[in-house]
Amino acid sequence: MPFNNMDSRHFSATEKNAVLAALTALETALAGKLANLSPEERQQYGSVNEQNKLIINKVKDYRDMQPGMSSPEVNWTEFMNDYDSRNFIQNIQQRMQVTFEGLIAAKMLHDWDNFHASLMDYNYSKYRMNSDAHGYEGKVNELKQFFQGGTPPEIAPKNEE
Repeated sequence: MPFNNMDSRHFSATEKNAVLAALTALETALAGKLANLSPEERQQYGSVNEQNKLIINKVKDYRDMQPGMSSPEVNWTEFMNDYDSRNFIQNIQQRMQVTFEGLIAAKMLHDWDNFHASLMDYNYSKYRMNSDAHGYEGKVNELKQFFQGGTPPEIAPKNEE
């Protein structure tokens, strides 16, 4: 018999409530700190590449070790606040990315399980219809609209929300 249940790690009601409460707490904690940039603003501000991060880090090192050599035109308090916030956000972003990727993978497995169970049910319904069991013809007709060319659609691996 083929292995059908790829993921049997289901959430209890208590776990669902705990996850939703934690997510709400996170959203509340981040509420005043998030930015929403338009595509034009994203293009304008871009992303600081690795080379430019090295420049930032070197300027910070000089500021820490030899502050007298730092430009008086730079607001160094704001510079350090930006530097600290950026590092904090990057660490949170990395942790959330790992969690997000784990959620995507878990969802894929649950989708796979649902899809294959649905195919088994469809095949069972066709069997029952062919044995003249009452009511299965309508179900089979409703489901067969999803099978173009007579073959079931495949689950394509992709990142979905």
